Amino acid sequence: MALLTAHRGRVTAVRRVTPHMARVTFDCASLAATEGFGPDAYLKMFFPLPGQDEPQLPPAPSGGDVMSWYKTYLTMPDEVRPPMRTYTVRALRPAVGEVDIDFVLHDDNLGPASAWAARAAAGDRVAFVGPHSLYEVPAGAEWQLLVGDETALPAIGAIVENLPRSARASIYVEIPDRAERQTFDTAGAVELHWVVRGARPHGEALLDAVRAAQLPGGAPYAWVSGEAGVVKHVRRHLVRERGFDKDTICFTGYWRHGLSEEAVGRERVEAAS
Repeated sequence: MALLTAHRGRVTAVRRVTPHMARVTFDCASLAATEGFGPDAYLKMFFPLPGQDEPQLPPAPSGGDVMSWYKTYLTMPDEVRPPMRTYTVRALRPAVGEVDIDFVLHDDNLGPASAWAARAAAGDRVAFVGPHSLYEVPAGAEWQLLVGDETALPAIGAIVENLPRSARASIYVEIPDRAERQTFDTAGAVELHWVVRGARPHGEALLDAVRAAQLPGGAPYAWVSGEAGVVKHVRRHLVRERGFDKDTICFTGYWRHGLSEEAVGRERVEAAS
């Protein structure tokens, strides 16, 4: 059973990695010191409501059970409950107690996280719960396939930068335009394919690119993340048309088209109940 681990963070720096990606650095020694998580470690971030200096979270439940705590969070009145979104830990620097998190900035900045990140400044405070991770390369894997959209790019960047010299990876990332490309330092043998979405529907170009890809031979391990519907189609293609064993594919829907994270969370709680 997952246990609750909460942290408080304070912004120390903000910079643009690309026109639509902001990297926010937090002073958060307790989170920076966490160990035992993969490079795709993700956590829940909570943002203050208007007029608040920091978000107000419900107390941790007896035993620290995440699901119990999350149900309490969802029952908070709208005017009290802090907005929550899920983000990847881009980098941890335990020696100085710092944490980097990358935010995709949307042109309208209507979502609570994007709006917060667009105006984030030194001294701003947030809260975190987590982290958890999914990336785990099985013994015997001879190469890796990483697939995602711009929301998966922070995790993909962290994975790539942590690859050992013996690792080989093919990577497909959908971005809105060429200005969103990034560079990564890695010891691994990496083929990085930027798939420009342009005016096409989200995920369509990515799925076409994966279907047309000339993939390596040998035993694979696939990590696929992004919009839930696209992730489902990529996984289905890998299993049905590429012959991947389902157990060699790590997949997760970071977001769902047309649904807020709160709505998705309520669905999951109801299903679990």
